[in-house]
Amino acid sequence: MTYSPTIGLEVHAELKTRTKMFCRSLNDPNETRPNVNICPICLAHPGTLPVINIEAVKSVIRLGLALVGEILKNSHFDRKSYFYPDLPKGYQISQYEAPLVKGGELLGIKLERIHLEEDTARLVHSEKGSLVDFNRAGIPLMELVTKPVIKSADEAFRFAKELQLILRYLGISDADMEKGQMRVEANVSVAPVGSKELGVKVEVKNINSFREVKNVIDYELKRQTEALERGEKIIQETRGSVLGATRPQRLKEASHDYRYFPEPDLPPLDFTKEGIDLEELKLSIPELPEARRKRFFEEYKLPQGQTEALVSNPKLAEYFEESVSELNTVIDEPEKEKAIQLLVNYLTSDLVGLMNVAGIQFEKIKISPENFAELVKLIVKGEISSRIAKDVLGEMFIGGLDPDQVIKEKTLTPIADEKVLLETIREVIEANERAVSDYKKGKANALKFLVGEAMRKLSGRGDPELLEKLFSDRLAK
Repeated sequence: MTYSPTIGLEVHAELKTRTKMFCRSLNDPNETRPNVNICPICLAHPGTLPVINIEAVKSVIRLGLALVGEILKNSHFDRKSYFYPDLPKGYQISQYEAPLVKGGELLGIKLERIHLEEDTARLVHSEKGSLVDFNRAGIPLMELVTKPVIKSADEAFRFAKELQLILRYLGISDADMEKGQMRVEANVSVAPVGSKELGVKVEVKNINSFREVKNVIDYELKRQTEALERGEKIIQETRGSVLGATRPQRLKEASHDYRYFPEPDLPPLDFTKEGIDLEELKLSIPELPEARRKRFFEEYKLPQGQTEALVSNPKLAEYFEESVSELNTVIDEPEKEKAIQLLVNYLTSDLVGLMNVAGIQFEKIKISPENFAELVKLIVKGEISSRIAKDVLGEMFIGGLDPDQVIKEKTLTPIADEKVLLETIREVIEANERAVSDYKKGKANALKFLVGEAMRKLSGRGDPELLEKLFSDRLAK
């Protein structure tokens, strides 16, 4: 029998607000000391009352607008009751009946809802026992729920990646899965093809990477299919993700198990009273990834791979566009397409490589877009070789100087004296008789080797094209 998969995702993302969801304790994901950013409210001391963080509300509304959802102006918070050591109140303030956002769509996948709730504390386990760190308790947490319309693990993977990117473009969450700032849960079921009813839903939790999203969904689809083929029944349960597989955790709760009811300590949201202007929030939404992909392809004629490399990092894309803007003021029209392609290459390979080694982000680099564009112009105009350009870029990265200053201070001016070049060529030919013989036998790579040797002797200050011509002329005699 052939089976059809049905997948729905629940995605949580911690929001970037200054304070927590219902109190004034700091929301600092980088705090390493346990139980520092806490107060009587997020510790659930008797008699304390929560107050809604309106910035968190606005963040979720902006996401809803970006995904073309319906914003509910009569939204309110609910109590979701369950007991677990990381939940100090014994219930979680969440949303159920009236979420902030209903509907919406991303990559053709329909959304059920987007709502706002508070995060739980963090449990730390060791051989000696378990400890609770309440720094995370009460952090604003966005939850997005898709409709059960996803049909493959690949589709779920693409959805989660694109959602992370949109959260970063909106600036409402860093959504780093490795740091637990974004968490994905998958509801997976299979049913015979043509069946009018969906299969029994299994929820998979603890998915902590995008690769794991794909792997565990594929695993769970295979597990359920093989169980049905053996005549077994699938039970509704929660399973944990463990190294690409899933393991049973507990029977799955239904919504009535949580005993939802309106949170009595919080009034319904009043947009007017809270100063929430939907038109203003709509205008604050930047160009989103899909629109930027299309524009980069049309405006800059970039191939898909390079376009994706730029769009996948909002700061990188902004730096690219600022650099292109500067480049357009110093490059003539016939050279622009070549110059932009060169700029992309140096940006996504060389500059990003230097940043990765140094472990810094674009906010902290010392090279201005203007100076980066100037470096590309020098290469395009043939004033420096690509070998020298890499050295210049490295010095610019360290000191933030413009390329002309680096070239002058480090004596990296290209050697144009033909006498010097010819003398170097003579020395290289004499020292590499085998390569010379190979070249004369028609092996083209031998010429590149000889040019490379000359560049090494010239400390990268030669012109490769000129050297290649001079070598060819000399060896033709």
